Amino acid sequence: MDKKSVVLISGCSSGIGLALCREFVSRGCKVFATARKPKVVEHLKKEGMEIAALDVTDQKSIDACVAEVIAKAGKIDVLVNNAGYALIGPVIDLSMDDLRRQFETNVIGLAALTKAVAPHMIKQRSGLIVNISSVSGICATPFAGAYCATKAAVNLLSDSLRVELAPFGISVVTVQPGAIKSSFGDVATKNIGQCENSVYAPLAGYVKARAVSSQKDPTLAEEFSKVLIDKLFQTKIPKIIRIGKQSTRLPLLKKLPVDMLDNMMSKTFGLDKLKK
Repeated sequence: MDKKSVVLISGCSSGIGLALCREFVSRGCKVFATARKPKVVEHLKKEGMEIAALDVTDQKSIDACVAEVIAKAGKIDVLVNNAGYALIGPVIDLSMDDLRRQFETNVIGLAALTKAVAPHMIKQRSGLIVNISSVSGICATPFAGAYCATKAAVNLLSDSLRVELAPFGISVVTVQPGAIKSSFGDVATKNIGQCENSVYAPLAGYVKARAVSSQKDPTLAEEFSKVLIDKLFQTKIPKIIRIGKQSTRLPLLKKLPVDMLDNMMSKTFGLDKLKK
């Protein structure tokens, strides 16, 4: 990519998405910042960005957004799939509607937006797709099974897309952040799925702690964005990029023997207290 690149980013209202918008603009790129409610990102016009409505769970919204970008800029050089959220709670406590919504947003929405943008990149025989995943997609934790599963799906979808789109000059990069400063914890806390009379009720504190765990001494989103975009401007872009606190530790934990890791997770999240 270069300083004249047209960049489309999903999920720009706060956190990583917002920081990426500002960093790309500072490098001279033409940025289209998006959100489900455009008013949330309206202020970014004053910072030199274009804004557009985009709900990744709505195909009509996706098609309209991509068409708008093409009409205004004539091309899309970089797509950053950033939109997503974390559904927190024991797997058997989650409603199926909530579980479907988690996958619709974090996985299906990413695939749908990529599918809408890819033909334009194929036509120009160039492009860069940046999928914001998570190290949680490598090493799952209790009480975040749904979120971890979606990020694992993003990791593997990205692996396939990377090889499938390479013949057309399109690069696919998987970004696996660690703990990054954002509203993640607040949103995750609001999205705790726990049934009334849950067998996990005694561990409510542990569940809430998991929701905010990424916000304990996190890497600033601005710092994350600068490091990431530095790498994206390299001649040879890494295929998998890990940045931020815990981005190295969690993948290493996954290499432990399964029983050892299970015991560690059980103690860390209080599950050993439920044994009789």
